[in-house]
Amino acid sequence: MRVVWQLLTVLVISAAGQQGIAAVQGDPWLTLAIGLATAVVALLAYRWVVGLTERRPVTELAGGSAGSGLTRGVLLGAALFGAVIANLWFLEYYQVHGLGSVPGAVGLLGFTAAAVVSEELLFRGVLFRFVERWTGTWISLLVTAAVFGAMHLLNPNATAWGAVAVGIAGGGLLTAAYIAARNLWLPIGVHLGWNLAAGAVFSTEVSGNDTPLGLLDASMSGPAILTGGDFGPEGSPYALLFCLLATAAFLWLARRRANLVPRRRSERDTVATTLRR
Repeated sequence: MRVVWQLLTVLVISAAGQQGIAAVQGDPWLTLAIGLATAVVALLAYRWVVGLTERRPVTELAGGSAGSGLTRGVLLGAALFGAVIANLWFLEYYQVHGLGSVPGAVGLLGFTAAAVVSEELLFRGVLFRFVERWTGTWISLLVTAAVFGAMHLLNPNATAWGAVAVGIAGGGLLTAAYIAARNLWLPIGVHLGWNLAAGAVFSTEVSGNDTPLGLLDASMSGPAILTGGDFGPEGSPYALLFCLLATAAFLWLARRRANLVPRRRSERDTVATTLRR
């Protein structure tokens, strides 16, 4: 029941935030205010419900690591997406025509903050933690990445390949960041930096969501197999490559820090091992 209460708490707050943002669509400053408020309330509610249902300190949201975790994560996420755009620009598949919309970028900041925090609390904070207790780190990582990718099939311009790419690259990267740090601030930062760079700065499509114009007036052309097509650069092989490299680095760090959890052995497995000896 603990996992149910935690999931419901975050989902209800996320849904309320989405409705609020939809109600003020077209007003970037109200979108920013509602988005940031949704993110803060979701974090506070998660801390409350986890502390209440698990009766433990909520170390994954420890305040002391918030600033450094968010900062490093945002910088890394933005750098990774910047590397994707740099390759597409070099191939002349990404073109900048001038300045875009500051209000559009402001609204995207609010929308992104609410979405990112909600997703990280759900997928890393609740789903990954609970599955890991029973299956160990590796199986839980695969399960979380698969569900994370499948969720993106609900987006307006979703494609099967886009969902697979997001599951492997995004789901794997963000979960690996959590495993390495054992707090939610780092994956929240990485996710936030990536999405803000994609939508609010470079004005590309974010996971097929019909993303509005950001700071740059830019366009994408070229073969969908390289650019990600209507789904956006997250479906590009460059995104897959750079995210997989970062995932490997995080998992290496997690191994060095002894943060990998082995599969929980059932009583039957224990008995069988004893008999073989």
